[in-house]
Amino acid sequence: MAAGSDPLRTAEAEPHGVTFGEALQVWLRVAALSFGGPAGQIAVMHRILVEEKRWVGDGRFLNALNYCMLLPGPEAQQLAVYLGWLLHRTKGGLVAGCLFVLPGFAAILALSYVYVLFGNAQIVVGLFFGLKAAVLAVVLNAVLRIGKRALANSTLVVIAIAAFAALFLFNVPFPALIVVAGMVGFIGNRTGLAAFQVSGEHCGAGAGLADADSAIGAAVPAHARPNLSWSVRVSSVFLLLWLTPIFVLLATLGSGDVFSQIAIFFSKMAVVTFGGAYAVLSYVAQEAVQNYGWLAPGEMLDGLGMAETTPGPLIQVVQFVGFMGAWRGSGALDPLLAATLAAVLTTWVTFVPCFLWIFLGAPFIETLRNNKALSGAMSAITAAVVGVIVNLSVWFALHSLFQDLGLWHGFGMQIDLPVWSSVDIPAALLTATAMLAIFRFNVPMLATLAGSALVGVAWFAIR
Repeated sequence: MAAGSDPLRTAEAEPHGVTFGEALQVWLRVAALSFGGPAGQIAVMHRILVEEKRWVGDGRFLNALNYCMLLPGPEAQQLAVYLGWLLHRTKGGLVAGCLFVLPGFAAILALSYVYVLFGNAQIVVGLFFGLKAAVLAVVLNAVLRIGKRALANSTLVVIAIAAFAALFLFNVPFPALIVVAGMVGFIGNRTGLAAFQVSGEHCGAGAGLADADSAIGAAVPAHARPNLSWSVRVSSVFLLLWLTPIFVLLATLGSGDVFSQIAIFFSKMAVVTFGGAYAVLSYVAQEAVQNYGWLAPGEMLDGLGMAETTPGPLIQVVQFVGFMGAWRGSGALDPLLAATLAAVLTTWVTFVPCFLWIFLGAPFIETLRNNKALSGAMSAITAAVVGVIVNLSVWFALHSLFQDLGLWHGFGMQIDLPVWSSVDIPAALLTATAMLAIFRFNVPMLATLAGSALVGVAWFAIR
């Protein structure tokens, strides 16, 4: 595509030979298989686009993933946007990104209706009890998967431990943590420290498919080269799409209204939360539960259970958070209508910025492939994210296995401690069983969650 031409125009047959119809079928397939959180979703895209279709080489795939990991927001959804854009320009990115989100949005909205309308029914209580017990095993499994890939040496292990301690013991703001980790990795790489001279391999790609042997090839496609005019136009459009609803809500309802609070909070989240869904959830949980009071800790875990058992980004759980916040603070609106509108609003302000980051930065990132300094920053950030996920695991364990928590202060630290007499024995047993299924017998995640849900329903049925 010549510079300055319409970025939304998509030819039926591209120079790389992949038609838009073929790509649409693939993105529908990716959307249907996008279970298991970001690690599983990235693996699905790699298997289909790199190994099976051979449309994108390993080097380009990993370069795109590195960029998405450096961005705020859900890296798997942003990776879909990036690869869709590489294949079929702006239209390809829009279709890939929207299809990645829509199935999960519809499924979680339906489950949210069930939750608030029939939440006191024993079958529903048992269902979410079982899901909640299995979530901890799923998150711990994510720690191991990401840790094995990210912690290539003892220095990166130290960064992960330091990140966990900073969050768990001192409540260090997550954005500050990511900035420091990125600077450490960047400087370490530039000074030649061996610990930061990493390959950046992800998804077990190994040697894999060379870029030159892929459909796109090794060269940067014409439409993927930096074009200042295009970047200004597309970024302006998405900036307006993102911010206009916020300004309208503030002007008409004021800053104290629950819709304005939801729009502002999740827009802020879209800017300051790095490291993907697992990293974001601890920040969202703390703010939504403790500061805004939109939902209780147990309800946050129920929402995560919904997101784990439906396709789409794990961060789609924020839709449930907004839904519950408006359900309780609906004002003059019907609670169900208010909750539905809040779910749409939350999804909008969370994911529209993702398209902005990709369309604005991807053309420049394509020209920086194999930049070693960026790889060093990426390695340190990913190591810090492992520590963040460990912190999330501890948070889930405390709130799912204990009915009461104590608070310890001292030496600048503020730590939640379990009250051992309040341990929920059935939940602990079910969690231990889920861990055994996943770690010892390699039972698939969805089967583990489904089995835990059935056990939870049976338990509440016989109580």
